[in-house]
Amino acid sequence: MTDTGHEARTRDRAHRKPRQQSERKRSRRADHRSDRGSATVWAVGAIAVLCVIFGALLAMGQAVVIRHRAAGAADLAALAAADHWTTGTDAACGMAERVARAQGTRLVRCAIEGETSDVTAASGKGPFSAEARSRAGPAGPVAPGPTAPQAPVPNAPHTDRARPGAVSPPVPPATAP
Repeated sequence: MTDTGHEARTRDRAHRKPRQQSERKRSRRADHRSDRGSATVWAVGAIAVLCVIFGALLAMGQAVVIRHRAAGAADLAALAAADHWTTGTDAACGMAERVARAQGTRLVRCAIEGETSDVTAASGKGPFSAEARSRAGPAGPVAPGPTAPQAPVPNAPHTDRARPGAVSPPVPPATAP
């Protein structure tokens, strides 16, 4: 049996359609395959960035701790030196050195001027090192400053702050219930 021209063309079209459709499907699959695994790459990149940020925060936290340790040790060493100023500069600075060492720091500088001590302590090593300076001594005279507000006296005339020179009427005493 021989095919007519029409039947042969129909058969060829039928065979061509699946090929064209399968080629389209293959190209779509190829497009999807090129994206496969990209979420993993992005996730690994995001985790790496978060790790770097976390490491930087840890380093800053360590620097703050070292700074506070140096400041606390300098304060205590200055107080110890000021407490022993009567025994001489060497003895007072020796006491400051012992206190600084007990705090895990090292004494960088110690000076005694009269009753006042001036001490610098250092803490940490390498890029994470900090120095702190502290002074200690007697309080000295208190400078005159504003006085504390006085409690109002019952039945006494009060000056009116809104109008200088004016006197407000006396405040009646409080009655107990």
